[in-house]
Amino acid sequence: MRCGFCALEFREEEGIRGCANCPVSCGKNMIKCPRCNYENPPESELFKKIRSVFKTVKGEE
Repeated sequence: MRCGFCALEFREEEGIRGCANCPVSCGKNMIKCPRCNYENPPESELFKKIRSVFKTVKGEE
């Protein structure tokens, strides 16, 4: 995934999970960027599939 603030690309596993029980989070599973701590929404499964298709076409995987 890519951070919406600093544009760092990282895997969701590398990010810091936001607090799901926090009243500010509204129950969303936000993922914090490991570089700047900006909270990003998780990528949808459709977006993950599209990204993987483009990576295989470019030969990055």
